[in-house]
Amino acid sequence: MTFAARLVTTLAAPLDLAAADAPAPQIGPEARLVVQRGDAEVVAYDLDECAAGGEAAKVRFPAPWPRRFGTVTVSPRLDLAVFAGVHALRAVDTAGVVRWEVRHGCWDGSCRELHTSFDAYPESHGHLYADSGSAAVAADGKLVWAHIRGPLASDADPDPAALDEWLVLDAADGKVLARVDAQTAAAGSDHVPHPDPGQMGLSVGEGQDGVPLLWGRWDGRTLTVDRLGGDDWVLLAVSPSGDRFLTVTHYQETLAVHRAADGSVLAEADAATAVPRHPEMPPNNDEEEPYWDYYAGFLDEDTVIAATAGSDEEFGAERHWLLDAARMGVAGQIDYPFPISGWPTALGDGTWLTRSEAGDALHLWTR
Repeated sequence: MTFAARLVTTLAAPLDLAAADAPAPQIGPEARLVVQRGDAEVVAYDLDECAAGGEAAKVRFPAPWPRRFGTVTVSPRLDLAVFAGVHALRAVDTAGVVRWEVRHGCWDGSCRELHTSFDAYPESHGHLYADSGSAAVAADGKLVWAHIRGPLASDADPDPAALDEWLVLDAADGKVLARVDAQTAAAGSDHVPHPDPGQMGLSVGEGQDGVPLLWGRWDGRTLTVDRLGGDDWVLLAVSPSGDRFLTVTHYQETLAVHRAADGSVLAEADAATAVPRHPEMPPNNDEEEPYWDYYAGFLDEDTVIAATAGSDEEFGAERHWLLDAARMGVAGQIDYPFPISGWPTALGDGTWLTRSEAGDALHLWTR
């Protein structure tokens, strides 16, 4: 069965791709943003304003260091950008004022310095290709969750060999409210927000060593963390209600819906049996099997949208799929009126985004 996709609108990139990353959706419970990172600035806007047919106001944040050095997240209120850099977290407002900075251990694994500024290492090869952490602003805009390389510069007796930590900070002033040893050795990480500001998911990539999934709960006094899935689940999304979350296994064989309360698997889909082989695959090819991409989400509370673009691209057009979230059965394939690229980003209200083939625009779709 196929489902026809109807184009709602196309969103052009605000920055030239010659000096910026492609625009990326930042989807959270309270705001759905488009964020584009350049070397000198970050531009963000509210996706819902564009979907309603309006011209969304572009908010700009001066960047403290070039885009190669870390990641960035923008507050749901579009009033703050938090840069997770090689040596520090830095919160910047739209006027370019540094609201706060928290310095930490260096993400270059061979470096044991607590740098005082970015100027200390921009020409270093190791720092240019350093590992990285990430940050996310909670749904209410009051907390920042951050995955950093320890120790903190403020520690009285810092351990230079400290590994990763997970922090909860006050978004207003950067005060560290809680911190735990993440017990990870990250090459990179991603936060997945929950509608409850006191909950957050964290997916950590450790290369071939695994993909720890951490689920944090902050009650205003104590941060408790559960480690789920035996380091084999990549956290992809939380459902609009917050009752369930979505994962894919490390080697992309199985997509699963879980109960958020305890991480238990409610339903799953194995790509090799759920998805037909690509129609343009040679009939004598018995080795290649479909596999899920590392990006999928809840189209709405009852429907998952996922892709097999990575395994399809060698043979022809990339394929996107709709699944019943209760059973994780494949309902059918999405039929687009023109070629799309990569994976879909679900918005939770029945719409989704794809990237243009050139990477310079986002297409907003509905069924």
